[in-house]
Amino acid sequence: MRLDKFLKVSRLIKRRTVANEACDGGRISVNGKPAKASYDVKVGDELEIHLGANPLRVRVEAVVEHVGKEGASELYRVLP
Repeated sequence: MRLDKFLKVSRLIKRRTVANEACDGGRISVNGKPAKASYDVKVGDELEIHLGANPLRVRVEAVVEHVGKEGASELYRVLP
């Protein structure tokens, strides 16, 4: 699954266009490297999101095409 779509499906970022712009702006890194929106997300990848004052680090736990609001937080685990 594309990185921008994963960010939207997991509800880490509200809209896919915002996720796409964040990737293009270099605000999203995967495993310590800046990633494009077309990056293929895999289980075990560590994402770092720099959108506010505090960066958010998460590890991808599952990759699914469609998930409900309740199951979105099960797609990732927040890292310290």
